[in-house]
Amino acid sequence: MLLTNKTAHSRLSQILDQPTAPFREGRVIGVVESILKTEKIPYFLDPAKNIVVGVKSKAEYLKLMKTKSTEPVRIFIAHLDHPGFHGVEWIDAEHLSFQWHGGSPTAHLEGGKVWLADHDGFCGEGRIEKAEMIPSGRAIDKGIIKVKDLTRTVKATDVYGGFGFRKTHWLEGDLLYTKAADDLIGAFAILETALFLKKAKKKAPFIGLLTRAEEVGFIGAIAHFELGWFRTTKRPVLAVSLETSRTLPGAEIGKGPVVRLGDRKNVFHSGSTLVFSELANRVLAGKHQRRIMDGGSCEGTAATAYGIPTIAISVPLGNYHNQSLEGGPDAADLNGPAPEFVSVSDIDGLCKLTQAVMEPKLPWANPYAVSVGEFKKGLKRYGALLKSAP
Repeated sequence: MLLTNKTAHSRLSQILDQPTAPFREGRVIGVVESILKTEKIPYFLDPAKNIVVGVKSKAEYLKLMKTKSTEPVRIFIAHLDHPGFHGVEWIDAEHLSFQWHGGSPTAHLEGGKVWLADHDGFCGEGRIEKAEMIPSGRAIDKGIIKVKDLTRTVKATDVYGGFGFRKTHWLEGDLLYTKAADDLIGAFAILETALFLKKAKKKAPFIGLLTRAEEVGFIGAIAHFELGWFRTTKRPVLAVSLETSRTLPGAEIGKGPVVRLGDRKNVFHSGSTLVFSELANRVLAGKHQRRIMDGGSCEGTAATAYGIPTIAISVPLGNYHNQSLEGGPDAADLNGPAPEFVSVSDIDGLCKLTQAVMEPKLPWANPYAVSVGEFKKGLKRYGALLKSAP
């Protein structure tokens, strides 16, 4: 359990402590690399600076793909960014203009607290003085921040940031509140899966892909897929998209991770999802949920578009993209800035499912064999009646 496993809790805390925004994931990347080095888990950075976990180089990645086997390579995908802003220019010593990237709160923005960081980490705080919305009104476009408590001189274009709260993260019972759960929780689950396989001394067909700039259109994932490294594969490949997704009816916080049938744009691979759903019924009976999570879209859609069979898992998320939808501590009024929050027990369930997906000899190649067998029994049972028709 995450609450009682101090080392796992420490790893998650280290990740959540870091500033991140689209194209500004360097601090999280640094912490993830440190954990991987400490645990002696192989990894490398692809040309887009996504972290590829489980293999030490492109050559080893391609070797895994070209090893003849009926066992699919599971490519677990989660992203390291979260909606936020980039600095544009210093208007004067206290005012910074900014450009926003990704989703955001839509109301009560003026006066909203923000943190600022650069490549060396957090460097100050501020308040939004002016915010302009994109034409649809669904997210911030640009604005001006009044900066205070700047700890060092920084170039405007080196600054990035997001909405700030009492801490980077804190616990209240089973609930974990944070500036950015989406999708650092998914990234954490991939690391825990890699550690699980290492401790079990299993040489498994596993790759973790920790991507950049998902919040502006799956940019890191697309850059990876465009490399074409699976085009000459001699074995099946299965993408496993991990997300921290907006809570919805039937996908509620604290009732377990969600077998995600699809997102706002797409449905995922039916046969593989059947195998995964039956696996979840066995591993987390009564402690998981099953739903199309259409509150947003995820990297599973990108993987599907590139022809990779995909399954997906979500942890239900409160206050999606820091928008006060469910409220709670440090939350502004409806649609204003608020910390995201998830259930710790849901994170535990997520890790159980990611580890279970690595079980060997699951029926990925023939997911409907049991169903067809039952269908044939029914046909045999009613065969005489079928022939008795006029």
